[in-house]
Amino acid sequence: MKALAIAATGMSAQQTNLEVIANNVANINTTGFKRSRAEFADLLYQTDRAQGVPNRGGELPVPEGARIGLGVRTIAVRNLHEQGSLKQTSNPLDVAINGRGWFQITGPDGETLYTRAGSFNLGPDGEIITLDGYQVDPGITVPQETVKVIINQSGEVYAHLHNQVDPQLLGQISVATFANDAGLYALGDNLFRETPASGQPTLGFPGEDGFGAVQQGYLEASNVDAVKEITELISAQRAYEMNSKVIQTADEMASTVAKGIR
Repeated sequence: MKALAIAATGMSAQQTNLEVIANNVANINTTGFKRSRAEFADLLYQTDRAQGVPNRGGELPVPEGARIGLGVRTIAVRNLHEQGSLKQTSNPLDVAINGRGWFQITGPDGETLYTRAGSFNLGPDGEIITLDGYQVDPGITVPQETVKVIINQSGEVYAHLHNQVDPQLLGQISVATFANDAGLYALGDNLFRETPASGQPTLGFPGEDGFGAVQQGYLEASNVDAVKEITELISAQRAYEMNSKVIQTADEMASTVAKGIR
């Protein structure tokens, strides 16, 4: 009975859906996190009667055939790169991008990685680094005698030094954009890697055309909507229960047939 196998694919799909929702909810307070959504597609169809061909010689074509679908499968888990809300932290090394763009990070093997989490700190020699110790690219070093760090909306980093009236320009944070943000490969730890699906990065400075401005003293919150996730969770639960009910019904029908044969 095909209904058993069809309903099993439905339960498997909803299990995947539940796992995606669970990951969204788990990261509801993760800085710069982008929620995901499972995408599904129907499987192949089995044709019992073809449409569009005459049933007998000389007759008109059959207007509708009989084709039975064989279930569903997961085709993608799409990252939804929508802007998250900005939360004020008053930490001068917390920086959020308001708009398009990614911070560039130098990974452990010298590879350039990308993140929206701008919770930065200073390394032992004054380098601006992430909380995992990766250096922000391009590298900017804050002198030890700095009493205040200022980062403007264009990403320019200034340092107020002791016994100096005018701030000193240390460098400028650049950002990258991609043609397809959803094609980036998520590595965990709020880091992403360029892929052929994402396309090559376009580099620029915050506030330029096509690039978001940066906000000092703010962090971008997760774009997970708790109400929406609960709604999706209930929908996934109901769909799973319905597929389970189909399996139960199909099993009872098969049992009725088996009893009749005996």
